[in-house]
Amino acid sequence: MALDKIDNLDRKILNIIMKNARIPSKDIAAVCGVSRAAIHQRIARLVEMKVITGSGYIVDPRILGYNTCTYVGVRLEKGSLYREVVKELEKITEIVECHFTTGPYSLLIKVYAQDNRHLMKLLNDHIQHIPGVTETETLISLEQSLNRQIEVYPVGEEPWRD
Repeated sequence: MALDKIDNLDRKILNIIMKNARIPSKDIAAVCGVSRAAIHQRIARLVEMKVITGSGYIVDPRILGYNTCTYVGVRLEKGSLYREVVKELEKITEIVECHFTTGPYSLLIKVYAQDNRHLMKLLNDHIQHIPGVTETETLISLEQSLNRQIEVYPVGEEPWRD
């Protein structure tokens, strides 16, 4: 498990780069009190350990014309159809997340649409036509109030461990 190989310096580095992946290594080194080479080595090790799984730019879908963000609960005929249904959902580029869940839905998906008409077309002509999908329930997000990474606390300072 990677958790036992992550020390407090790694945790400090993770918190810094999660807030700004473009921050120069020299700035991270200055905050952490170590060399730039140490920062490069630590980040490379965290990537190798798959603690860091990607990097890139975050694009605002609204600027690209996708003004409707929705969460769609999907009920399946049988939970065992999950993998086949996900293969079909992957073909719909407006779907950006898909979770196999407990509770009333087998799947919870996040969909971006240009408007309500586009959303209706995605639901009626695509998602609801996938074999095994029996029902959908759509929740439109009116505003995203919070979007953040998980906080990485120093060992022994986790607030839930009081």
